[in-house]
Amino acid sequence: MSAVSVPVVESLPEFVPGTPPPATVLADIWRGIGRENPVLVQMLGMCPTMAVTNVLANGIAMGGATMFVLVGSGLFVSLLRKYIAHEVRLTSYILIIATFVTLADLLLAASFPEISKALGPFIPLIVANCLLLGRAEAFAAKVGPVRAVADGMGMGIGFTLSLSAMSAIRELLGRGSLLGIDILGPHWEPWVFMVLPPGGFFTLGLLLIAAAWIDEMRRKRRLAVAK
Repeated sequence: MSAVSVPVVESLPEFVPGTPPPATVLADIWRGIGRENPVLVQMLGMCPTMAVTNVLANGIAMGGATMFVLVGSGLFVSLLRKYIAHEVRLTSYILIIATFVTLADLLLAASFPEISKALGPFIPLIVANCLLLGRAEAFAAKVGPVRAVADGMGMGIGFTLSLSAMSAIRELLGRGSLLGIDILGPHWEPWVFMVLPPGGFFTLGLLLIAAAWIDEMRRKRRLAVAK
C-alpha cells in the first residue's frame, strides 16, 4: 500500500493577545482618521470638542496641539517602553504627556497669543484627555517608534478633522464667517445658539448621524459585492 502524502501547511505568525496586530504604516494612520476616529467613533475628548469648537481657528489650534502631543508622547513611550517598570508605567506615561503638553502650550502662546488666550485652560487640560493615555497604554507601549508615530498622526489628524468640521459648521451658521472672513454676507441672520453650548451638541449629533449613515452605506456596498 502506497503511503499517503500529507501536505505541509506553513504555520501562521504567532499573535500574542493584547498586542496590536501587524499592519502597515498607512493602515495605522488611516485607522485614526476612519474606523477608530477619536471623536466620531470612540467618543473621546468630548470636553474640548464641545468647549472650543465655536470658531474654526480654535478647533484647528486644539486639534494641532493634540496631534503634536500624541506624536511626541507616542514616540517617547515607544522608545522607552523597555526601560519603564510595569508598576510605574502609567505615571511615566502621564509625565511624558505632560511634558509635551507644556511644550505645545508654550509654542502656541508664543506663535498665536490670541488663540492661546481664547483657548485658555483647555490646552493644559490636554494632559487629562483620555485619548492620550489610552493610545500610550494600548498602542505605543507595544510597538516600535515608526508605528507609534503613525498611530499618533492618524489619531491626531482624525481628532483635528472632527474638531475642524464642528468648528466650521458652528462658525458659519453662528457668525456667517470662516476664520473671521465673512462668507454668507450682511443679509445672513446668525444662528446665535450655534456658538453657544447647545450648538456644540447639535453639531456633534449631525456629524454622528452623517458618520453612521456613511458606515451603513459602506456596509451595504460590501454585502452587495459579496453576493
